[in-house]
Amino acid sequence: VTVNPVHVDPWGVHVTTPEVTDRAATVDVKTAISNTTDAEQKFTVRSMLMGPRGDTLATVETRSKLAPGEKKTFQQEINVATPRLWNLERPRMHTLVTQITSGEILLDEVSTPFGIRKAEFRSDTGFWLNGQNLKLKGVCLHHDGGAVGAAVPADVWRRRLETLRSLGVNAIRTAHNPPSPEFLDLCDRMGFLVMDEFFDCWTKGKNKHDYHLYFKEWAHQDLRDGILRDRNHPSVILYSVGNEIHDTPKPDLAKPILRGLVDICHELDPSRPVTQALFRPNVSGDYNNGLADMLDVIGTNYRDKELLDAWKDKPDRKIVGTEQGHERSTWLACRDNPQHSGQFLWAGIDYLGESRSWPLTVFNAGLLDRAGFIQPRGIERRSWWSEKPMVAAFRRIGVTAATPADPGYEALEWNRRQVLFPDWTPAAADSQEVNLEVYSNADEVELFLNDNSLGKKDVRKDAGSLNWRVPYQPGTLKAVARADGQEVATDVLRTAGKPVKVDLVPDRRTLGTGFDEVSNVEVRLLDENGTLVPDAEHLIRFSVEGPGKIIGVDSGNVVSTERFQASERKAYQGRALVIVRATEPGKFTMNAEVEGVGITSVEISGK
Repeated sequence: VTVNPVHVDPWGVHVTTPEVTDRAATVDVKTAISNTTDAEQKFTVRSMLMGPRGDTLATVETRSKLAPGEKKTFQQEINVATPRLWNLERPRMHTLVTQITSGEILLDEVSTPFGIRKAEFRSDTGFWLNGQNLKLKGVCLHHDGGAVGAAVPADVWRRRLETLRSLGVNAIRTAHNPPSPEFLDLCDRMGFLVMDEFFDCWTKGKNKHDYHLYFKEWAHQDLRDGILRDRNHPSVILYSVGNEIHDTPKPDLAKPILRGLVDICHELDPSRPVTQALFRPNVSGDYNNGLADMLDVIGTNYRDKELLDAWKDKPDRKIVGTEQGHERSTWLACRDNPQHSGQFLWAGIDYLGESRSWPLTVFNAGLLDRAGFIQPRGIERRSWWSEKPMVAAFRRIGVTAATPADPGYEALEWNRRQVLFPDWTPAAADSQEVNLEVYSNADEVELFLNDNSLGKKDVRKDAGSLNWRVPYQPGTLKAVARADGQEVATDVLRTAGKPVKVDLVPDRRTLGTGFDEVSNVEVRLLDENGTLVPDAEHLIRFSVEGPGKIIGVDSGNVVSTERFQASERKAYQGRALVIVRATEPGKFTMNAEVEGVGITSVEISGK
């Protein structure tokens, strides 16, 4: 990077909004500037505040000088009347344009996107954003994008985040390392809240080649760089300096380390609180030996009862669940305790790795599978977290395995077998009587089989499912949800026949040619009535004609060992995913062919 000898330091602009109401806001600007010449330099620091529409709202200037080799931080304040706030529904972004000038000469210019918002944690009522009390309905996400690996185009994340949003998710924990800045940019623009996490270990490693080998030498510098890089993102509301840290059983070792990490966060960004995902805190004594109270917000993995008990011991503590299982009881512990700020589920999306037995290749406990398709547990979560009226029906063929007390450390491997199926096409062995499970956030649900009512049931206040024992008959099963006596949502399951059609559903039909722009094309095998065939596992062959290419294929099958960079994929539960990119402007055609079923094409334009 080449800069003028008088310049803004890397990540040298820090924008905060210490005072925010609907009527007025204060924007505080700190700009770190260096003079690397051997002479005194005079200059002007100009900060221009641009609104969400690109209009100039205010300009402030500061004239100053720096001695040879001097570095200094300059502070400015901008008052904004009737600010357009950043929130979850309307994540409006502002931009601060910083210019360093000497007379008419522009020495340096930096643009800093940010949002005007007020985020805070309270000990009695949890999390607040712009004066609104809300629960953090969060998920933990690893960095990979499934079929595209670790180099993830923004449009892959966009699709995934849009799907999570449809389930009611409003927060992301970047487990367990800093995310790419492009990911945080998406969270800013889409209106997600982020727990920005930095370390999965300190000096005690979890694996042979872990970061513990470099922690003492690099942790403080890496944390500094991370805070400086991320501190202007309005989506970031909380820093986490550790996940399940194995140093904590030795408080004389862990507490000085934690003190140093928290101090760095506070020094570089006092506007955001610091947490840590505590690991077995009652065993380590974290709640009683002072370690937990070094945190601005106390975070704990899985052991929510212990966390709530720790709050009862000291009601001035602020608390959040940093990692949780999917059980209803865990959600109720959060929902029914106002002091509990929220929870982050493990996991939001199935991810590559951490599979303990072949041929399992992923950790499969996501609301979405690796291909980004919604799993049954995601639909259940939607009934708890989404405000949009919904109803969904599933066949249950077994008991859902409970989340271990400490996932990853269980003596016997946690078996996450699928037991819920969103279809009315049971295997022969299951076809005598079906346990039909329904989720809804309405007032009541009525179930129909081939237009005959099977009765109504009131939606449970404890978020429990509604279950019917239904003698199987092929045909149509329909769940109708009502609120205040009015129909608000329906879900229809039909017995599927043999696949006769390949259906292609792209999420984008017009693309640029950059790395981040892709179309995620869902492939569905349908019967003659347009019903997804849930047991279809046919091989699908893909091809592209024109200026486009396939960059990844997947199906979400957790035991598949097929290649992601390929031109074919076996369907799983009737579906697959193909990700395509435009290589140059012009139209291209993507084809999907299944032997004995047919071929279907979709046209996508590159611009």
